[in-house]
Amino acid sequence: MLKVRLIPTLLLLDGRMIKTKQFGEYRDVGNPRTVAKVYDAQGVDELIFLDITATDENRHFIFDIIAAVAEECFIPLTVGGGIRTLEQAHEILTHGADKVAINTAASERPEFITEIAKKFGNSTVVVSIDYKKNAEGNNEVFTHRGTKPTGRDPVEWAKEAESLGAGEILLTCIDQEGMMNGYDLVVLKSVTSAVKIPVTASGGVGTIQDLVDGIVEGGASAVSAASIFHFTDQSIFKAHSHMKEKGLSVRKKM
Repeated sequence: MLKVRLIPTLLLLDGRMIKTKQFGEYRDVGNPRTVAKVYDAQGVDELIFLDITATDENRHFIFDIIAAVAEECFIPLTVGGGIRTLEQAHEILTHGADKVAINTAASERPEFITEIAKKFGNSTVVVSIDYKKNAEGNNEVFTHRGTKPTGRDPVEWAKEAESLGAGEILLTCIDQEGMMNGYDLVVLKSVTSAVKIPVTASGGVGTIQDLVDGIVEGGASAVSAASIFHFTDQSIFKAHSHMKEKGLSVRKKM
């Protein structure tokens, strides 16, 4: 049985870690370096860092945070936010990231996926897909923190991203994000059934059973969460234990 991964997502704003609801209202939840060290100590499989205003502000990622976390925590790091050039991707990777997550740039210029894959390898490229219901009630991919419609269907965009060289997909349902009522399992299953590369489910975890459902029912290779670890008494330890009890092969020894 393939081992599944549990990957907290850390959203950064002005160097602080925040938690949003549907990409809108947010709460400060601490120092990202401190939170990352806690996750590392609890045996998390990977971490995802997303600078949520880097694209809107047309600036580079906050490199000192990533460098410090990479030095202190010995777990794979995926970093995204405002990456538009190979030089920026290279800089993030040299500061300690193992993978780069691209969203807006990939949607606006899909060949960028191929360029990164050829330069640094498919395994370094994570295409982040954010989607929600549009005015017509259809699922549509949005960029710029969920404010700019692209006209893309999330399943078709995932398939195209894979064909262009993406090594993984980070799939986030904006409507569910921060709401703590479970993943959008319907779209998740549609995406995981349509591609062969790993898909990380994101957006909506409220119970540790939601993590299991994302894998068993949604077909995800990895599950991401944040609110559950900040606003409830659940922990990485408890999540891994529950996942193992449900028959899933987790990476960390219990």
